[in-house]
Amino acid sequence: MIVEERTYVLHTGAKLSEYLDAYENIGLPAQKPILGGFLGYFVTEFGTQNELNHFWAYSDLEDRRSRRARLAGNEQWQECLSIIRPMIMTMSNKIMYPTSFSPIRSLPVSSDDPHTAFNES
Repeated sequence: MIVEERTYVLHTGAKLSEYLDAYENIGLPAQKPILGGFLGYFVTEFGTQNELNHFWAYSDLEDRRSRRARLAGNEQWQECLSIIRPMIMTMSNKIMYPTSFSPIRSLPVSSDDPHTAFNES
């Protein structure tokens, strides 16, 4: 399994609420059935302002490649991109591999370790 971290920083004049509304209502509904493995979407409170981070899990790099290629051909996703892309100043991504002791090591994501965010202690 791999986890992709995608980080976007919006232009100073962009409205975070407009970005999030378009993404939540147009983009995410297009992405979830195609990409699968949605782990979460986060905004920063401290540090870089107007920064968004989202995390996706894939079986491997080929799984990621084929799913992202399918997403690129999706009309709803392209509609979302036409709205959000002008708001984005910078984009970066990382591919991360879990360690042997990570509570997230395989798909579907689950953990029986009571001392993680996946279980109530």
